[in-house]
This record gives sequence, structure tokens and C-alpha cells, in this order.
Amino acid sequence: TRAAFFLDDMTDSNIHAISAAMRSGDWASVERLARAQLSEAAPREDMLATLAISLHLQHKPLEAVETYARLTMVAPGDSVHWNNYATALRETGAIEKAEAAYRESIRLNPGNSGPRVGLGLLMLARQDYADAREMLLDAFELDRELPQIRIHAARACTRCQDFHGAEDLLRPWRQWIPLNDPPLQSELAHILLLLGDASGPQLLVEDLVRTNQADVAAKLYLATIYERVNRLDDAEALVASVVGMGLAANNATGHEVNHVLATLMLRRGDATAARSLLEQSGSHSEQDASHYFKLAEACDKLAAYDAAMQALVKAHALQVAESSKTSPQDFAPTAPALPASLIEVSADAYRSWPDLNAPDTAHSPVFILGFPRSGTTLLEQMLDAHPGLQSMDENPFFNRLADTLRRHDPAVLTDLAVLRQFDCDELRKRYLVMVSEKIRRRWDARLVDKNPLNMLWLPLIYRLYPAARHVLAIRHPCDVILSCYMQNFRSSILIASSATLERLARAYVEAMRVWLRHVEVFQPNVLVSRYEDLVEDTEAQTRRIAAFLELEDASPMLGFDQHARDKGYIATPSYSQVIEPVNRKGMNRWLRYRKAFEPVLPIVEPMLRHWGYSSDTTS
Repeated sequence: TRAAFFLDDMTDSNIHAISAAMRSGDWASVERLARAQLSEAAPREDMLATLAISLHLQHKPLEAVETYARLTMVAPGDSVHWNNYATALRETGAIEKAEAAYRESIRLNPGNSGPRVGLGLLMLARQDYADAREMLLDAFELDRELPQIRIHAARACTRCQDFHGAEDLLRPWRQWIPLNDPPLQSELAHILLLLGDASGPQLLVEDLVRTNQADVAAKLYLATIYERVNRLDDAEALVASVVGMGLAANNATGHEVNHVLATLMLRRGDATAARSLLEQSGSHSEQDASHYFKLAEACDKLAAYDAAMQALVKAHALQVAESSKTSPQDFAPTAPALPASLIEVSADAYRSWPDLNAPDTAHSPVFILGFPRSGTTLLEQMLDAHPGLQSMDENPFFNRLADTLRRHDPAVLTDLAVLRQFDCDELRKRYLVMVSEKIRRRWDARLVDKNPLNMLWLPLIYRLYPAARHVLAIRHPCDVILSCYMQNFRSSILIASSATLERLARAYVEAMRVWLRHVEVFQPNVLVSRYEDLVEDTEAQTRRIAAFLELEDASPMLGFDQHARDKGYIATPSYSQVIEPVNRKGMNRWLRYRKAFEPVLPIVEPMLRHWGYSSDTTS
């Protein structure tokens, strides 16, 4: 964002000295020589710019702002000066003046991507995520090659829940390495991890640590990545190295150290130490919802259930305040408990569908569905452990296919009968392309697509894969609702649905009613897998699932925990649970919060009856 000025063509010896100092990076000398030059003559544009840049690079922001302001008066028609002035203003916190200067720079030169990037970063900093995304995507259209523009735009996309857009922007990221910009490389790693890629962030942050052993932020971030891929010893060693550097007393660093340590303590089973550390450290900022989710986890493990619920209420309030900035419609008082665009197909509408050719069962995916936290990840890891099956991390493929149809003609989603053979063939091709972008497809194995809320997309799934087998995960509704309430979801839809226990209960009931209506219409081939039965008699239930999927040998599925450990990264909230053997820890947890569930029970009662559960036990 800073202009480069070449002074070598000037004959004055002072100018040559400035040029030499600039080439060597001696900005203090550049400042001294530029001031001397300016004192001898009327202010020259090139010399003012040289002085401003030297001040900026010496981190003298107020003096730099003053000099850039003089430049905009000397050369008011120069877009570069206005851009540099705006950046300096932004760094001093003069946000309104910075925005005005960026807009003037854009007006003077609409084809320059620089001021759009600066303005987009300003908007991100003030949490104006939707406008930031539009501004940074505009900058990307002007310069599609610069990695920094793609990375900043991808960050804005993730803030707006446009994860697919972020993936598209970052697709060529391996071609950019090395970035030679540690903060930008760290930002890229953070976005990739958010998008469900662990190997890329690990590579990027390991490189930062390798090239600068004093980079505390990189070490702590690498420790969080190692924890996510279950390399706990390596994570602890990195945190210990930071503590050994004597920097952990610094407020920001100390806070981060404590939170990483608390996470590792929870993984090691020391909830007492984790809670103490979290309470001692406090939240990182007023918007730090993750602190309260982690504190609630520690309190829950210590049977301090009232304290856990208080922390969860605080966490959700912070999440709602943050997410409502980008999708206010999901949080409006009149918004549905499950703010998703649903396809509704009646029996009469289904009878109007034309007969089309479609893949048989052997060439259709196996779909694992159910409300989030019903045990879908456990089922997925079991199936993925079988050599005849291949799964992938959770992806909203059918949401994307629906978006494709919606862009073509929104009316299609209200009447799937209009889809012709060609349309369905093309949608299946798009689906397989998206899958192949996520995993290296083994074509001798059947695909397992695990996405809990695919239960809302049954009409579209059935239109494309009518012979597919579906495994519906069922768990005591109150345990499901509690587990969802304790999760730090990234999806604005799930954040909105999880705002309160009552809202979650309504979302659960609505999702189940939509599923059951469509099951009655389409009569798909569904196996109901009850979590409690799977825990009580794992061998018998795996044989039952294998028989449903026409697999001869169910025994590989019993080694799912080792298989999950071997995979390393699992991009779901239950990543730390599925590497353990099946256990009863998740059963009847809601009874510990019985008082908080009293308003919930009447809401969820119809589904308790339907699935054969009690309001007292899981029987």
C-alpha cells in the first residue's frame, strides 16, 4: 500500500545519499536526510513521500499521518497518496477519516486494488463483515493474482459463512509458498483450518516456527493445531518452550498460553486445573465466546452444573451478538428455530415426478444423517474403517447443489418435477466433482456422506439417488439438545438454533418432523441406528449396520477408534471423542441439567414418544 519512489536520476548528492539509505533499509537516515532536503527548498512531492514512508516504516504513525496529509494537499489528484494517508490513519485508529481517504483514493483511480484492500480490512476490523466481503471481492476482481488479496477476501467470506467462496479463493495456495509475510501466512493457516484442512495449516505454521524460533504466536498456534490432530505431547512441548522463553507473563501471550494449557489439561483429564486456569485468565476480549464454552466444559466434568450452565448462557449471548451482524434475519424475533431454506414435497407433488434413470444402490452414496450430536461422527468413523467404504469430513454438498438450482431458477426448489434426466445427471456430476475436491476417491469403495442436516435435503437427495441407503442416527433428544448447546458451532444456522435450550428443542422437533414427513412420502431405504443400542452392544449393532449395507464382514468397523487416531484430523466437534473406544459417557447427561430442561420437555415430548424415550431415562 506504500508508493515506491526512485530518486537515482537526481544529481544532488543528498538525494543519492537518501537513495543509498533506502536501499539498505536505514529509514532513520532517510528521515534525517529528507528533513534536511525539505528545509532547504519548497516542499517537493517526491521528498515529502520519502519522508512519509520513512516515518511509517519506523512506526511513527502520528508524524506519518501529518506528512501524508501534506502530500494530499500538494498533490490532491494522486490516488497513491490518498491510499497511503488512509492506511496511516487506519493504523492510528482514525477510522472515519481513513474510510473517507480510501474512498477518495478509489474515486481517483477505480482500477487500483490497493485502496479497496485497505478499506476492506478496515471494515473487517470494525466487524462490518458483509461490506468487507464485497469490497475485498471487488479488489480480487481487479487483481486476481495477488495472494494477499485472495487471503483477505477469503477471511471476509468465512466471516459471512461463505465457506465455499473462501475455498475457491484459496484453491491455489500451495503455489504461493513461501509468502515471506508471517502474519499473512498465519492468516492463511487459520482460514484453511477453519475450512477443514489440517495438513496445510500444520505445514504453514511449522514453517513459521522453523524460520523464527522466537515467534511466540506461531508456536502457540502450532500447539493448537497439534492438539486438533491429537499430537498432545508435541503440543505440550511447544507450550513449555514458550513458557521457558519467559514471555508468558505478557498479558496477551499469557492469556493464550493459559487457554492452550487448559485445553490440553482437559484432554488429559485434569478438569480441576483447567477450570482454575480459565477462571484465573479470564476471557481474551468482550467477544471471546470460546473461553466460556471451554469453561463450561471444565465445569461439566467437575459436576459443577450450575456454573457450566451460566458459562454456556454467556457463551451463546456472545455468539448471537457476533453472528447477528452478518445474518440478522436468522436472529430476528420472528425467525424460525431452524432458519434453513427447506424443500417441502407433498405426496401429490411426488406423484408428478417423471421416472428417470438413476444409479443403483451399489453406485449411490451411503448417507448418514440425524440431528447434530446424535452420534453421526461415530457411525461415520465406523463405516470409514471398513475397506469397502470411504467417508470424508462433513460438507454441505446438497446445500451447494440447492444454491446452484436457486441461482438458475428459484422456482425449481419448489417443484423438483421440472428436473429432467440431463439436469439430474449434471447435478450428480457436480456432486462427484465436489467430493473429489475433498478426498482422493477410491472408486472400488462406496462413498459415505455424513452430514447430519442432510436430513433436511431428503427430497433433493432422493431425486438424485433414489436407491441410496440411509443410516439415521437417533439419540435421546434431550442428550442431543444438551450436547448441541455445549458446542461452539461455526455455522450461523446452528448458532441461531442453539441460542437457547428452548430454541434448540424447537429446531430439533422441526427437523424431525420434516424428515418424518418426507420419509412417509418417499419411503427411502433407512436404517435407524439408536446411539444407546450402539453403546450397549456394539458388536451386534455393527453386524446389523453391515447387513443393511450388504457388507459381508463387520469386524473392521470395530476398530474405528484406532482408524480415527490414524486419520489425525477430524473436522467435527467430537474429534476428541471418536478416537476413544465406545463408552457410556454421553448417555443420560441431560439429567444432570434437569432443572434447566423443565421448559424443554413439553416441546420435545412428541419426539420422545415417537422414538420411544422417556423424560426420566433413556429407556
